[in-house]
Amino acid sequence: MPITLLLDLDDTLLNTNMDAFIPAYYRALSVALADQVAPEVMLPALVSGTKAMMASTDPALTLREVFDARFFPALNIDRQVLREHIDHFYDEVFPKLGSLTSPIPEALCLVEWAFEQGHRVVIATNPLFPLKAVQHRLRWAGLPPEKYPFALVSSYETFHFTKETVAYYPEMLAQLGWPEDPVVMVGDDIDREVIPTRAAGVPVYWVRKPGDTSTDHAGVPQGSLESFRDWLEKAPPEALKVTFDSPQALLANLPSTPAALATLTASLSPEDWRRVPAPNEWCLTEIVCHLRDVEREVNLPRLRRVLAEQNPFLVGEATDIWVKERKSAEQDGPQALADFTAARKELLGLLEGLADEWSRPARHAIFGPTMLQEQVGFMAAHDRAHVQQVWKTLPGRG
Repeated sequence: MPITLLLDLDDTLLNTNMDAFIPAYYRALSVALADQVAPEVMLPALVSGTKAMMASTDPALTLREVFDARFFPALNIDRQVLREHIDHFYDEVFPKLGSLTSPIPEALCLVEWAFEQGHRVVIATNPLFPLKAVQHRLRWAGLPPEKYPFALVSSYETFHFTKETVAYYPEMLAQLGWPEDPVVMVGDDIDREVIPTRAAGVPVYWVRKPGDTSTDHAGVPQGSLESFRDWLEKAPPEALKVTFDSPQALLANLPSTPAALATLTASLSPEDWRRVPAPNEWCLTEIVCHLRDVEREVNLPRLRRVLAEQNPFLVGEATDIWVKERKSAEQDGPQALADFTAARKELLGLLEGLADEWSRPARHAIFGPTMLQEQVGFMAAHDRAHVQQVWKTLPGRG
């Protein structure tokens, strides 16, 4: 059975001394842009933009949009002119920083083996850089994207969350169409990979370096990168199963849906939105309109009732028929996605900061006695089913 392998890049596939690399990167960028903006102005703006990305939880904004909104206004310079210089930096100057890194032989062996086995290989690097910068780092690791058909490479153009937020991991799986395959994240960083991945309900293998004195995390599969393959081949199926049982995992899943849908549909034409993949199937516009209408008219009212009333009765809703009744196929797909995203942000606002409320009871017309956490679990499962449906509807993926 194919396995989805989420592979961290820095210090997992590529030796990167961040204490040396980041200052060198900052210096090189400062010099490259010095004719346009003074380093004492540019560097604080760069740091501010990076911190804004790390803190962002908005599914409506890509990390690039978050960065640009903080970076460019601070410089008081024409964005397009500076963008051309930045692109030149990543094309011509950034590749020279590869001398500060070194490939990891075991990483190349692992990736080669994974492709030979038919596994899905994903580069799950913290998306704080443009795609072309990540591609250079892959070349430094001896894993050029021109040679290796990675299923996905995370970058700031297409992701809405960084590894500082648990939602990064569900967003990645949603962009992959929520595959049913076993999944495992492979990374070395406790704070950005092991802890948030487990919180998201995603299996993880902790790559421990020789001499690592980090606190041992009981129950986390761990060892050298070289030993990962042996562990993977012996791992029981339940060790590679994504679970969504906890409130934290559910809260990470919910924003990933509109975020991933925005990326998956970003380059589609109006014809793509209206294309019906097969008889009796929904087009993309119909799917997104359905998600929007269910969010507005079912999910939000239910959550408000469960939070405001004592053990309310929740009626069942036949929502699929709305697609034809409301002529969803004739509506504006991108606008429906924007409206769904706004409604989802409103729903997330209701759930923010909840503690004991997750166990608030309710009575469902179909499922009987239930509670808030189970209802949110139903919403997340509904999301995943329709993300899978979207994936199959995309041009070339049906």
